[in-house]
Amino acid sequence: MCGAVGGYNIALSTVVTPTTAVHPLEYGTEEDFKSAIKELKETLQHSEFGGISTDQADLIIHGESPYHHHNQDSGVVVYPRNTEDVVKIVKIANKFRMPVVPYSGATSLEGQISGHPGGSICVDMSAMDAILEIHEADADLVYQPGVGWMTVNETLCNKGIPLFFPIDPGPTGCSGTNAVQYGTAKGEWFLNLTVILPSGEVIKTRRRSRKSAAGFDLANLFIGAEVHYFCHFPLLFRLAPVPPTTVATVQFPNVRAAAEAVRQSIDVAGVGASVQRVELVDDNFMKALNKFGSSKRKYLEKDGLFFKFQGHSEAAMKEIAKIAKAVCEKNGGTGFKLANGQTEADAMWSNRKNALHIGLSILPGACVPVSKLPELVYETKKDIADAGMPSILVGHAGDRDFHTFLLQTLQQLKLVSRLLHKNVGLSLEFRSTKKHLVEEVNWGSRPGTVELTKNVIRGEI
Repeated sequence: MCGAVGGYNIALSTVVTPTTAVHPLEYGTEEDFKSAIKELKETLQHSEFGGISTDQADLIIHGESPYHHHNQDSGVVVYPRNTEDVVKIVKIANKFRMPVVPYSGATSLEGQISGHPGGSICVDMSAMDAILEIHEADADLVYQPGVGWMTVNETLCNKGIPLFFPIDPGPTGCSGTNAVQYGTAKGEWFLNLTVILPSGEVIKTRRRSRKSAAGFDLANLFIGAEVHYFCHFPLLFRLAPVPPTTVATVQFPNVRAAAEAVRQSIDVAGVGASVQRVELVDDNFMKALNKFGSSKRKYLEKDGLFFKFQGHSEAAMKEIAKIAKAVCEKNGGTGFKLANGQTEADAMWSNRKNALHIGLSILPGACVPVSKLPELVYETKKDIADAGMPSILVGHAGDRDFHTFLLQTLQQLKLVSRLLHKNVGLSLEFRSTKKHLVEEVNWGSRPGTVELTKNVIRGEI
């Protein structure tokens, strides 16, 4: 899971009003950084602390990623084993004005694990990897931040518990492939967090009960705030029943027709309640899948969709697939293929999940109202084709969201930047949100919203 810990550095900046300039953050000096490492070693050496490393190999592993060009090592990696260790780390970081960088699943694609050039403390949560409690009757679970969501689901399956955590890929505000059916992590999946604030104070956001009308929704203030200033452990989240599922694929003449078929399937044909996932892919993705993928099956190299249906029985899922097939064919869809059994369904879906390994870099995702998705994906794909840049396009189309993977070199960053900002302009024109950009509140919000967000971050609200 990415973002089990959040850097607190934004909290150290000055309060900004609409009429004042933004002042640069004042981090500690190189000598402060050396003193921070020294105090970390002295403070934690007598505990069961997992250790401190300044080894170059460790720094590279924790600060660099093949998915972006903005790599920066933190300078030191620490391995806490409990909440008390993290409190000590945060207090020392605060004392010496050192940014804190999270590291858990390292699944982020936009550089969240990169350190600060002047020195930062990377907090690796891998030693805090226990599932503490499973409450099958209440359909919830308590875990530490070093546990991945796939580990949670594998553990539940191995124990014969017919529940799972459906938020894929974890506790951020992103949509993920399951969002069309289960929403995002901000949709009340997290019931309680133990939060360590920048001061080192430990709080709980709420009690374990599912419903509470008292006070602010503090859990959702922290969940998904992956660029802000908090740490949280352990976490209590809801689980969902594991439903029977099957998979289908279908091809279209262009991405606009495919996106329109998604809209009609979910919002018009009434099958939305039975669509667990629906993923948009373009012809370049299908070409790359046929060439580099592990699938034995060869697909038509056309724009298309991957559906995953859920239902109470095989007959019910076949009926839903029949309706979806008719909608797809109405929009020019051909070659609708429904999996023959669970083994084939798993193999077909794994082909979509391999998308990340085909691309070398990723543009942030764009998310728009469903009625605008066909035009946005069509125009974006046309712009990239006109630029002559190799790319693939995939998307969580059921959640009105897509990603463009650009196969770029360092020399092409300016071109990528121009394409990105044009995509942002189109997205805002269609009244969308930009999900993964720090600039999102500046691009998509009114000034009052921007200032409110800044004040919350700085603890002024």
